[in-house]
Amino acid sequence: MNFLAFSGSLRNASLNSAVVRTAARLCPPEAALEVYEGIGSLPFFNQDVESTQPPAEVLDFRARLAAADAVLIASPEYAHGTSGVLKNALEWVVGGGELVDKPVAVVTASPSMTGGDRAQAWVKETLEVMGARILPESLPIACAGPKISDGRVTDETTLSELKEVIAAMARAAKARQDA
Repeated sequence: MNFLAFSGSLRNASLNSAVVRTAARLCPPEAALEVYEGIGSLPFFNQDVESTQPPAEVLDFRARLAAADAVLIASPEYAHGTSGVLKNALEWVVGGGELVDKPVAVVTASPSMTGGDRAQAWVKETLEVMGARILPESLPIACAGPKISDGRVTDETTLSELKEVIAAMARAAKARQDA
């Protein structure tokens, strides 16, 4: 099984980027997780461009999503929503169908007590409109700063919860393959 993960943050010390890097190490033996780091190179969404000839970066992103058996999205919370860069990336795939019926887990790592729950709700609503199969094991990580060190999740409880998210992705991907 092939999973794709990406973070909606461009910061070098991003909590959410640390989550996707950690998730790649937590995959079961039958799965591989690719961390897509090109989200910042996607141009601003323009429907005129999409309908004529999407840029190569967009075509590459769409192809990676289409090839993935499941997707993990880690979103920061900015002003009670997600980041502009994540919104832009999702806009490029709304009409493409790459996420239709695809298992998708959403993680939000936030320094706040709410764990980025508003961003998570926003991302899930967008994914629902796109026809993605949103996994209930999606995870808000509250007060995430002390749970992450040197660009990796280090908190044992959070690692266990993240491992369950990855296991849920594997179960959902297998069920989709067997259907």
